[in-house]
Amino acid sequence: MGRKLAGVSSDINVTPMVDVMLVLLIIFMVITPMLQKGVSVDMVKAANPRSMQDADKEDAVVVAVSRDGKLYLNSDQVKMEEIANQVRDKIAQRVDKTVYIKSDARAKFETVVKAIDEVRSAGVDQLGLLTDKVEEKARRLAL
Repeated sequence: MGRKLAGVSSDINVTPMVDVMLVLLIIFMVITPMLQKGVSVDMVKAANPRSMQDADKEDAVVVAVSRDGKLYLNSDQVKMEEIANQVRDKIAQRVDKTVYIKSDARAKFETVVKAIDEVRSAGVDQLGLLTDKVEEKARRLAL
């Protein structure tokens, strides 16, 4: 008969919230690399780049030249000798025959020029060279 009732605790139990946040963090860490389209290269920086929103479209044809000289058509590695035929196949049924080229800043210039020549020989109407914009602070330091 001398039972005491336990008082109501007003403390917040954060364990379920932490569990949910950790699961969300893991999901975002797994999904984010999959969202990146094509091959990642450290592109050349330009002071006044022109905006090319069409390069971000799902059906855009992008040729990437990596630092070690490997060529990628969208995300598939191809040989230099095969790039013209594969680009020709990709743009054959398209009205807009634009191909975008992105190159690593440390790629050999000779490889980039040869890739451009091969892409041009495939009958490409327009060629876009993708670059990153120089940060204003870094640009002032360079001057």
